[in-house]
Amino acid sequence: MSNLELAPSVMRFYGETVNEDSRLRSSADGRMELVRTQELLRRFLPPAPARVLDVGGGTGIHAEWLVKDGYDVALVDPVPRHVAAASAVCPAVVGDARDLPEPDDTFEVVQLLGPLYHLPDPVDRQRALAEAFRVAKPDGLVAVAAINRYASLFEHVTYAHLHTERIHNSVSKILETAVYDGSRGFTLSYFHRAEELVTELVASGLENVQVFGIEGPAWSLVKAVEQQLGGGPTDELIASALDAARLAEPYPELLAASSHLLAVGTVPTNGADSRP
Repeated sequence: MSNLELAPSVMRFYGETVNEDSRLRSSADGRMELVRTQELLRRFLPPAPARVLDVGGGTGIHAEWLVKDGYDVALVDPVPRHVAAASAVCPAVVGDARDLPEPDDTFEVVQLLGPLYHLPDPVDRQRALAEAFRVAKPDGLVAVAAINRYASLFEHVTYAHLHTERIHNSVSKILETAVYDGSRGFTLSYFHRAEELVTELVASGLENVQVFGIEGPAWSLVKAVEQQLGGGPTDELIASALDAARLAEPYPELLAASSHLLAVGTVPTNGADSRP
């Protein structure tokens, strides 16, 4: 286990407050995020049974479908209760994305579908990406998720309270600084622009970097409908919003409207020799 520590508010949030597994399985925008993450990753994953390291893998919600697809998955997460749950899905250990307990050149795929959310210091983010690069094999895939810089703007409209002074000021500060301090509701977080995420992956030594909007430009409409009294968003509305995400992919100007971003890159074939 690494001697690095996450901010106490992050550990409390995931260790005591929120059930991330439930969010991705039950909320409409969470289900969209899960479906699109699977869809995007499956375009780039090597054939099973390649080895996959799921860094910050939570309770194993992504490990679960990867194992079903035939992949050999190991999981690392800093939250003990996550690791306890994930152990029912695949081998799982407590650890930190910035200091992985794995040898060099071990995995065909390394995914960080959450660690960058809560590393506001660019040095910490670069360290996490360097570790992903280190444990990935030459020509291996590294996949990284980030919260979009503008997600809070769209999200708080869905709750119909962006216009209130407190929320307006909070969202304005996120847009200005890219950081939420975790003072209430959510926890300490960093919000990426798409071009910034690409720059960070390239700086870590990865090649062929591409970035996608996970939920696409219509996710907030689905979330707004879910907040209203009644039956919530229909399957047809969710299907249309997912199709909007797919149609938006060739248009980088629409990345700003997605809630989360997914970037993928490959380790050069000369592996460790090309590390920055």
